[in-house]
Amino acid sequence: MGEQEYRGRYGGTLGASTVQQIERKNREAWRSFFALQKKGEANGKPGFWGNEREGRDLQTYIRNTSYSVEWGEYSRLEILVGSDLKEEYGLGARERLRLEVRGEPNWKEYDKQGRLELYYDETAQTFRAFQPVTVDNSRLAQPLASEEAALDIGANNLVACTTTTGQQYLYEGRGLFDRFRETTRRIAELQSKLRDGRYSSKQIRSLYRRRTRRRDHAQDALCRNLIERLYDEGVATVYVGDLTDVLETSWSVRSNAKTHNFWAFRAFINRLACTAEEFGITVEVRTEAWTSQECPNCGSTDRTTRHQDSLTCAFGSDGHADLTASETFLRRHNSVVRPMARPVCLKWDDHEWSESPRSVPNEEHTNPQVASVGR
Repeated sequence: MGEQEYRGRYGGTLGASTVQQIERKNREAWRSFFALQKKGEANGKPGFWGNEREGRDLQTYIRNTSYSVEWGEYSRLEILVGSDLKEEYGLGARERLRLEVRGEPNWKEYDKQGRLELYYDETAQTFRAFQPVTVDNSRLAQPLASEEAALDIGANNLVACTTTTGQQYLYEGRGLFDRFRETTRRIAELQSKLRDGRYSSKQIRSLYRRRTRRRDHAQDALCRNLIERLYDEGVATVYVGDLTDVLETSWSVRSNAKTHNFWAFRAFINRLACTAEEFGITVEVRTEAWTSQECPNCGSTDRTTRHQDSLTCAFGSDGHADLTASETFLRRHNSVVRPMARPVCLKWDDHEWSESPRSVPNEEHTNPQVASVGR
């Protein structure tokens, strides 16, 4: 189906400008796919926010000049629609469809609004909208110092972070992974019971959405919690490992699968970078190959043994594997790293990340009073 045919089929409902935005989004997706394919990094052909058989419904973009939002006691969103929809709802030629808006924006004053992402959440039976905005740099925070940090993205511990100030943070992910796998198994069970020729059902789509929302909510909150902590530490640059290298050399196929399927790595990096930008912090993606196997003291990778959360070297070094990996990663880019403080362990309770009252796993190895990790 060509562009003209799409415009003729959907223009009366969505409006010509919205159909144009969908066409543009489609071109962007395919350009990105071919660019990644050329690098050998393509992971399946693009679907518009996924495929229907995987529980995803069609979503839409609305051009920045084709909608307006008013915030206040009676917040509302007004969008431009096609002539057919105007006739159905009795709207005048110059009128727009008006929708009530609930929630508070992060930025009420901005330089320019971007194109609106709008979709219907079938499970919650409500429309949801996401509005990107351009904010003047003068309203963004600036780093308090020039410290640096490095992140190790793992399979059981979602993020391990080390800063040049000597602070370490560990975000545990076992509970999230367990729920993610449980939902995945339930989806597979329901799919096995479908009649021949069917790929999905309302219940399966609902489970897909629930699984994705839980993951995205936890990741959004993680990015906010971590970046706020790093800002208070005076961090100006954050190094994040490129999982392309790690997935080729990782110590566990199961860990690769969990990390790849759960993390949606590129989306997480975009989320992290957007949050960091509010605080004037730069996010740089660098290779972190072998940091999970490298001894922080002697630099060896063939004399180390990793068992669950610990990394042991034949020459005596012993520490928490993910925290050690983040410190090794940081030292590759900055040799000035202060002695490590006691790590802060954080757990997810479905609402926020909170400091765990119990110690970090293998703390007898990571506690600087007992052993030296990464010195």
